Amino acid sequence: MGAVERESNDRLWLAVRQLTRLHTLLYRASGGRVGHRFRDGPPMLLLDHVGARSAVKRTTPLVCLRDGENIVLIASKGGHPRHPAWFHNLRARPETTVQIGSQHVAVRARVADADERARLWPKAVAIYAGYETYQQRTDREIPLVILEPR
Repeated sequence: MGAVERESNDRLWLAVRQLTRLHTLLYRASGGRVGHRFRDGPPMLLLDHVGARSAVKRTTPLVCLRDGENIVLIASKGGHPRHPAWFHNLRARPETTVQIGSQHVAVRARVADADERARLWPKAVAIYAGYETYQQRTDREIPLVILEPR
C-alpha cells in the first residue's frame, strides 16, 4: 500500500470513527428512538465493551440479527484483514450489556461454532448483502458473535 492509499485509508477511518461517535450519542440521547433503525436498513444496537488491554469502556453501534432470544453480531470490519477491536474485547471480557432501541440487556458473548455460523451466515447476508462482499475482501472467516441473555 502506497503513501497516498494509506493517507486516504486513515482519513476514511477517522470519518468512520466520528460518525460512530455521533451515532452512539444520538442513540443514547434519544433513548434508542434515533439510530436503532434507518430507512430500509437492518436494526442496530449499541454494544458496551471494555478494552482487553486498556480496560477503557467503549460503546460501538453495530448491526444485529435476532436468533430466538439470542442476538447475533457480525465481526466484519468491512472486510478488513483483522478482526474489529470490539471482537477482541468481547473474547477477553464476554459479560457485557447492549442497548436495543430503548431496551438494555445484560448478555454473555461467545463465538458461533461452525454449525451455528453455517446456519446464521445466510441470515446475516439477508439483512445486509454487503457482508458477502466483505467476506470476499478478506482471507479471514468473518466471525459471528452470539450474545446470550444473562
